Amino acid sequence: MYQHQFTCGTNVPFRLGKIVCIGRNYADHAAELNNPVPDEPLLFIKPATAAVDMTQPIHMPVGRGSCHFEGELSLLIGERLCNANAVEVSPAIAGLGLSLDLTLRDLQATLKKAGHPWEKAKGFDNSCPLSPFVKLDWLPDWDKLSYSLWLNGELRQRGKTEHMLTPILDLVAYISSFFTLEPGDIVLTGTPAGVGELQHGDKLMMQLQDDWLQVETQVA
Repeated sequence: MYQHQFTCGTNVPFRLGKIVCIGRNYADHAAELNNPVPDEPLLFIKPATAAVDMTQPIHMPVGRGSCHFEGELSLLIGERLCNANAVEVSPAIAGLGLSLDLTLRDLQATLKKAGHPWEKAKGFDNSCPLSPFVKLDWLPDWDKLSYSLWLNGELRQRGKTEHMLTPILDLVAYISSFFTLEPGDIVLTGTPAGVGELQHGDKLMMQLQDDWLQVETQVA
């Protein structure tokens, strides 16, 4: 069973709750999938059963079409947020991490065409590998964060928070106006361009900033 971890070795004092995700928070990613850029944040939720330890092998569903990787910056919520403003959000983020929003792309396309929700394509078991979290004992410059993803040694994604359509603090405040965020909840902040299909045996590496966090994993 998945448990939150800090990179510094100290225990996270709360358990995983829900995982709130945002779609199309980078214009370049919306463009690569021929999707319109939304006028407001596009939210969906993954259940707690989607979460797995990113340092362990990734297990893709069998017989459900292509499974794509989407590398994202993840936030660990440390304080309750309900109808919060951006000023209240910043100290309530307890940790920064990396995540993969695994997506059954063929199934998602079928569901979208039929006008149905995406949950089966986004919230399946093991669809959200999460790294350990960098414990925030300080407030970072939220608009100057960056992360990268390599697939089999090739740089595929480079995300910069300054390019987000909805910045981090505004995004979390927006989420809290619909879903109360509790300690232990996770927010995935969207993926930049460069997503693609995973194959068995693929090796992925993700890095936060230049030296804050680096995680490697492999598709089983």
